[in-house]
Amino acid sequence: MLKKVVDMDPLDGLELVDDLQRLGVFYHFKEEIENVLESIYNYSDDKWSKEDLYATATKFRLLRQHGYNVPQEIFNNFQDEKGNFMACLCDDTKGLLCLYEASYLSIEGESILDEARNFTTKNLKENLKKDIDQNLAMLVSHALELPLHWRMIRLEARWFIDVYGRRSNMNSILLELAKLDFNMVQATHQEDVKQMSRWWRSTGFGENLSFARDRLMENFLWTVGVIFEPQFGYCRRMSTKINSLITTIDDVYDVYGTLEELELFTNAVERWDVSAIEQLPDYMKICFLTLFNSINEMAYDVLKGQGLNIISYLKKAWADICKSYLLEAKWYYNRYTPTLKEYMSNAWISISAPVILVHSYFFVTKPITKQALEGLERYHNIIRWSSLILRLSDDLGTSSDELKRGDVPKSIQCYMHETGASEKEAREHIKYLIGETWKKMNEDGVSDSPFTQTFIGIAMNLARTAQCMYQYGDGHASQGRDTIDRVLSLLIKPIPLM
Repeated sequence: MLKKVVDMDPLDGLELVDDLQRLGVFYHFKEEIENVLESIYNYSDDKWSKEDLYATATKFRLLRQHGYNVPQEIFNNFQDEKGNFMACLCDDTKGLLCLYEASYLSIEGESILDEARNFTTKNLKENLKKDIDQNLAMLVSHALELPLHWRMIRLEARWFIDVYGRRSNMNSILLELAKLDFNMVQATHQEDVKQMSRWWRSTGFGENLSFARDRLMENFLWTVGVIFEPQFGYCRRMSTKINSLITTIDDVYDVYGTLEELELFTNAVERWDVSAIEQLPDYMKICFLTLFNSINEMAYDVLKGQGLNIISYLKKAWADICKSYLLEAKWYYNRYTPTLKEYMSNAWISISAPVILVHSYFFVTKPITKQALEGLERYHNIIRWSSLILRLSDDLGTSSDELKRGDVPKSIQCYMHETGASEKEAREHIKYLIGETWKKMNEDGVSDSPFTQTFIGIAMNLARTAQCMYQYGDGHASQGRDTIDRVLSLLIKPIPLM
C-alpha cells in the first residue's frame, strides 16, 4: 500500500501516513513513511493542495512534524488582502479541523499560524452547535479538548482504533493490523510491569516508608507515554525505577523530612558517597542506598556495553533535583512566596524532567557522543522546554491539592501573588505559557541537535504525557477514575479482535 501510494494521489499518501501514525503502527514503516513524505515534498505540481484547505493543512502538519521546512505562507491562499482567513472557510469543518491541528506545529513569530489557531478554534466551536456528521463532530470535540500534537501517542492510538473502525472508508487490513499490534505491544508492556513489580517489592519502600506514595502503575504509565515501542523495554524498565525513586524522594522532602534531615540527605547525594549514610536517620538510609545502588547499576550497564563511565552525569542530575527540593522546603518552612520567575527558575528542575531525560539518553543512545554529553550537562533547550511544559501542566492539575497537603506555592499562586490576578486569570496565563513553550520545542526539535531523533521524541513525549496525566486534575498522585481507566485500556485489557 505504501509503495503504491507514492505513484498515486499525494493526498492519498498523506492520509495513509496520518492513519498509520494515529493507529500507532507507524514505527514498523519509518523508512516507507519517509519515502512517501519525501516524494510529496519534492512533488513539482502542487495544484492538488493549493485550493484545498484540508489538503494544504494535512501536508503542512505531516511535513513539519517530520522535520521538513514548510513556510507558514503556504496558507496565504486562504487569506484576504487584510490577512484574515476567508469567511467562506467557516463551513468547511474538515478543513478547519486540519488547519487547527496544523497550527500547533508553529514556532515563535509565526503570526499566520497564531491567527489560524484563533480562527479555527472559534469556528469549530460554532460548527459543533450545527448538524454536522457525527464522526466528524467527535474528532472536533476531541481536538478542541487537546490538539493531536500534544497528545500521548499510545493513548491516542487506543482511542483512534475505535474511531477508525467506525469510518465508512476504513481499510479492514489496516484496522486488523492496528488491533493485533496494540495487543502484542500490550503483552510486552505487561512483562515489563511484572519485572518492575518484583523490583518495587525488593526495595522494601512499601513496608519501611509508609509515608511515601506507592505509584508503580502510574510510574510505568509515564514510561509507556514516553516510549512505547516494544524494542525499548530496557528504557521503560529503568525509567520506571527512576520515576519510582523520584516519587519516593519527593515525598521525603515534601511531607516527612525535617529541614535538618533534608540538608543531610542533599549533602549525601551531592557527595555520592556511601559512607555519608552514617549521618542519616534510618528511613533515609534505605532511601539513599536504594538510589545509590540502582543508579550505579544503570551506570555499570553502560560501562559494560559502551565502555563509558557516566556516573558523573547521573550524579549531577540527582544532586540538582535534591538541591531544588531543598530550596522549596526552605521556602515552605519560611512561608516565603517567590516571584513567578524565581519559582520557575527552580521548579523546572524540581519537576524531575531533567533527571528523567538525562537517564533516558543513556538508555536509548548508541554511540554516545561528546556533543550530546555536553548538551546533557548544561541541560540543552530540548530538555528545558520539556521540563517547563511538565512543570506547568503539573501545576494546573495539582496545585490546589498540594497546597492542602502542605506544599510551597505553585506557579498559579506565585502569579496571583505577584500580579493580583484571579485564579482563573492565572490559569489562563499558565496555559498561554505552555503554548509558547511548545513553539520553542517545535523549533528545537528539528534544528541542528546533538541528540538522536529517538531522544528528541522522548523529550517531546514526556511533555505530551504530562498534558494527558494532568488533563483532568492530578492523574499521578490522586489515582482517580481517569488514570484507572487509562491503565486498564493501555496495560490490562486487550482490544477485542472481532
